[in-house]
Amino acid sequence: MEHVSSQVRGDLAEFDFDPRTRVVFGPGVVAQLGELARELGGNAALLVTDAGLAAAGHEQRSVALLRAAGLKVVVFDAVQPNPTTEDVDHCLEVARDAQIDLIVGLGGGSSMDCAKGANFLLTNGGRIEDYCGVGKARKPMLPMIAIPTTAGTGSEAQSFALIADAKTHMKMACGDKKAACRVAILDPELTLSMPHSVAGATGIDAVSHALETYVTKPRNPISQLFSRQAWMLLSHGFPRVLQQADDVAARGEVLLGAHLAGAAIENSMLGAAHALANPLSAHFNMTHGWAVGVMLPHVIRFNAFKVGDLYADLASDAGLLESQSLADPSEALIEFLYQLMEHAGVPSSLSELDVDAALIPILAREAAEQWTGSFNPRPVDESSLRTLYEAALMAR
Repeated sequence: MEHVSSQVRGDLAEFDFDPRTRVVFGPGVVAQLGELARELGGNAALLVTDAGLAAAGHEQRSVALLRAAGLKVVVFDAVQPNPTTEDVDHCLEVARDAQIDLIVGLGGGSSMDCAKGANFLLTNGGRIEDYCGVGKARKPMLPMIAIPTTAGTGSEAQSFALIADAKTHMKMACGDKKAACRVAILDPELTLSMPHSVAGATGIDAVSHALETYVTKPRNPISQLFSRQAWMLLSHGFPRVLQQADDVAARGEVLLGAHLAGAAIENSMLGAAHALANPLSAHFNMTHGWAVGVMLPHVIRFNAFKVGDLYADLASDAGLLESQSLADPSEALIEFLYQLMEHAGVPSSLSELDVDAALIPILAREAAEQWTGSFNPRPVDESSLRTLYEAALMAR
């Protein structure tokens, strides 16, 4: 029988596709920042970024572009990795008296999440905890331009801000369509400043988004178009970025792939790998790309029982069924993922990350409380999540 793509196999899922973000892509397009800001009616902008972007010169260039277009600019460049409620509060303090009418998020997912979090509070008041969940903002929000300088989170394509509690470090997802970026500027030249370690960790994060969104329970024809195209771009471009850091064409493939994977998240959410990753980041201050990468192979193996045909699509798209001798497409996908992690410098086991096995019951309990786990194609609970942590302890 002729193979039928999973995208049209069976009944079509219901979906509500509501794109809010204009995407401007290409080398050098960041030069359009001032023009795009003026098109949005901006007169005074808050630029949210981190110290590393100032050191790389990206902050100064963005400020110059905005000022050349006639905008006043106030800068908050103290964003920390995995921004907390305190980061959002500090950003709010900087912005509150500046009478801004536009926000620009420059950097990785942390900068964009912090910018979105500040947007909630500037326009709707209260604390960021008030917006945990979906659709809790009652008033309009300021227009936002996102300029990713890493290729991983796809935050510029999403209406969610991921903010960690300053005390527990557990992440809260605060989502509202009004928080979606009005414009995303995707300039691959900006990603050339990433160190290899950052490119590796963020690239694995993007790969995890493509792989998880393709199989989640809420997957639909739109989300799978994004997921599959993201995967094809990432599986082709990411190895080249790891081998030759100055390959702008490959950087463009990974940046666009990360964006499309982020758009897939917006339309189908994530799965168990991210539910497992969040407690690891909270307890061990672990880089998110490492946390999700070390768990993803085990989640793929766990899910293959239910969605192995979907993993076969992705293995075929990456040419793995011809290039690898493994008969099981899911195992070929896992082997390819391990190869990417090795080249990216991402550890492949929890033991390499000094995770104490005695904490696994606590990690599993917290993972079971994560929202993303509810979208996994194969149901997970505290017991199954504990088993996945235990499997990830051992070196492959």
